[in-house]
Amino acid sequence: MDEKKRCPWCLKFDQYIQYHDEEWGVPVHDDRKHFEFLILEGAQAGLSWSTILKKRDGYRKNFADFDPEKVARFTTKKIEKILTDPGIIRNKLKVYAAVNNAKQFLEVQKEFGSFDKYIWGFVKNKPIKNKLKSTKNAPATTKESDMLSKDLIKRGFKFVGSTVIYAHMQACGLVNDHLVDCFRYNEVDQL
Repeated sequence: MDEKKRCPWCLKFDQYIQYHDEEWGVPVHDDRKHFEFLILEGAQAGLSWSTILKKRDGYRKNFADFDPEKVARFTTKKIEKILTDPGIIRNKLKVYAAVNNAKQFLEVQKEFGSFDKYIWGFVKNKPIKNKLKSTKNAPATTKESDMLSKDLIKRGFKFVGSTVIYAHMQACGLVNDHLVDCFRYNEVDQL
């Protein structure tokens, strides 16, 4: 492994390091990528992110490469088939929630023109920089994630509590929570 200083949470295995180095905290402006992270973060609720990362390909395969229009049309029969695949977290509530959320996602797109425009409005279209020196200081929720979570729930989304939404905000770069001494902090800040 190289000698770059990284956030300590990512040092458990290579796939985690790659995710940290290439994706985590990079500002996302693609609706399909937002939808992917909504599905994955919802699946993660109560579990570790490493568990979800290891099953990401299973989610990609079972959820139409994260196409919200296709997922919104999943039938009960299709959902029940997905629930038999060990390549995902086979939690019935979470899988049904993903299909429900696809429908709500499409409604947000209709109302705002894109999900991206909607979600970035909660951070005034600019990433929040927490300038963390230690993971001990990292919040699990913020006033922004609380407001976004409440609004998503009001719109009918499921598995979008404030902690799940804060994780989404971190993953999609609405928040830069790389530690200030991590090599990615400044790189992400320049994007």
